[in-house]
Amino acid sequence: MKTAELTVQTGRNRGLHDLTDACERFVAGEGDGLLVVFVPHATAGVVVVELGAGSDADLMAALDRLLPRSASWVHQHGSPGHGADHVLPLLASPSLTIPVVSGRLTLGTWQSIALLDPNVDNSTRTVRLAFAAA
Repeated sequence: MKTAELTVQTGRNRGLHDLTDACERFVAGEGDGLLVVFVPHATAGVVVVELGAGSDADLMAALDRLLPRSASWVHQHGSPGHGADHVLPLLASPSLTIPVVSGRLTLGTWQSIALLDPNVDNSTRTVRLAFAAA
């Protein structure tokens, strides 16, 4: 199994961070198999989503409606509403698997792989990539 670790500087910005290019480079020339993308964080996830064209803002607005950043959460340390960040795995898993055929991701035309980070308290995230050949 081939593995790699990415460091993603998210700054203090909540939102989506595109991982697609890094994932494409990681599997290039590897043949057929599976790519696993994993974030070892309790307050971040990885998603396959269309980026741009307003989708990023729509996703974050929907997330804020479903998990409001309020003081109503029992888990209350860090920035206001941080308890919502700890419920994120309910909606965005910390891992995903993408089929790879002939060294290429099998994403659809408008699909991208993105780190979803709603937490302003962490400015650096780790993403682990693993490729398992068929």
